[in-house]
Amino acid sequence: MEKLLHFIDGQFVESADGRTFDNVNPATGEVISLVAEGGRQDIDKAVAAAKRAFTAWGKTTPAERAKVLNRIADLIEQRQEELAILETLDTGKPLSLSKSLDIPRAAYNFRFFADFVKGLGTECFEMEGVALNYALRRPVGVAGLISPWNLPLLLLTWKVAPCLAAGDTCVIKPAELTPTTATKLAEICKEAGLPDGVLNVVHGFGPDAAGSFLTEHPDVQLISLTGETTTGKAVMKAASATLKRLSFELGGKNPNIVFADADLNDAIETTIRSSFSNQGEVCLCGSRVYVERPLYETFVNRLVDRASQLVVGDPMDAGTNVGSLISEEHLLRVEGFIERAVQQGGRVLCGGKRPSHVACGSYLEPTIIVDVNESCEIVQQEVFGPVITIQPFDSEEEVISAANDTRYGLSASIWTSNLKRAHRVAGELEAGIIWINSWFLRDLRTPFGGMKESGMGREGGMHSFEFFSELKNVCVKF
Repeated sequence: MEKLLHFIDGQFVESADGRTFDNVNPATGEVISLVAEGGRQDIDKAVAAAKRAFTAWGKTTPAERAKVLNRIADLIEQRQEELAILETLDTGKPLSLSKSLDIPRAAYNFRFFADFVKGLGTECFEMEGVALNYALRRPVGVAGLISPWNLPLLLLTWKVAPCLAAGDTCVIKPAELTPTTATKLAEICKEAGLPDGVLNVVHGFGPDAAGSFLTEHPDVQLISLTGETTTGKAVMKAASATLKRLSFELGGKNPNIVFADADLNDAIETTIRSSFSNQGEVCLCGSRVYVERPLYETFVNRLVDRASQLVVGDPMDAGTNVGSLISEEHLLRVEGFIERAVQQGGRVLCGGKRPSHVACGSYLEPTIIVDVNESCEIVQQEVFGPVITIQPFDSEEEVISAANDTRYGLSASIWTSNLKRAHRVAGELEAGIIWINSWFLRDLRTPFGGMKESGMGREGGMHSFEFFSELKNVCVKF
């Protein structure tokens, strides 16, 4: 059985205390690897290595860093088939999704930031013949990068690429449920010629373990986290003692608003994707669907029909649409939401149970629930599974109020043929990312992040470099 080790100062090493934990394939329940379990000593060693490496890496030119990032992208593309299989084994997602989205996007993240860093500029202000002010952009130092389990390599590279491009070094704490591709990324970075210590990986758990030790470490200047809102609060508390710079992309309970004049076919097909892609384990999923009353019955019937046609099963099968949830524990959590929704008056139109044709693994049929109101738990809390609610609405003002009635504010989708209405509603919604007649259409130059308890800060393009770099002003008197 393969053993996944920490990657510290350019070497793969065991945990200081020799401890390990099992990595389980959620689609089969089988243990597929043993993973080194990091503790305080391992984090200390990794941070020390990153701090030493920063002395040289932070002084390299953007062009030099871009060359390394492009080599990393090349190697990810060369190992695309292998990485896609490993991602599916770790997560339970369909292999077709790993091949079409996760791994190609991971490579593109490196290419995008390699190109972007070479064109960065800064400000210059002249004080009417008295003085000249110009800004210098410099890397910050050691970054702690904490990545989630739903899109492991994609979202990890979304952090690593701008971090390295900016001249920072990093210590990565991957999600304990999906450690494999982070380990393979370390291999790739080594092969690409990234200097020892610039990138380090420490596996392990969060509270009172590797994650906590990383976020509270005095030599870590930045923490970038993608994860659950409760985790974000804990990280903020741990990081406050040393005033670390923080960037959080957290949970979401995203509204999908469908007006009666929407393109019905497009709205149905895209809602199927936004609801059930990656088993609904995407922070941007549209889990609350609001449909204008004249279209409500038709929309619900069409969506139930399409959801019932989705194939749930073996992630390695090319015909599978919905794979396994990440773990049995998570599946039980999602099932609990469904049970309580029914107790609160909700009605399950399709799904809501484990598929009978699958003998093992953490599978759930795509689930659509109606007859709920805004106070129901399933409308207010992030489920993070293939479960959505559909509610009718009568007016623009009503649906805006309902859409904003949540502690989250990550994304939203608006479906309408009325362009004035689309702009008007987009301006009123409390969300950091809003799509009009689309979903998950991403330009990596644009700001990515949430409002309220969905996060703080923005990633993407210049916004990533604002986090991973410092500006200092130089004032020269004439």
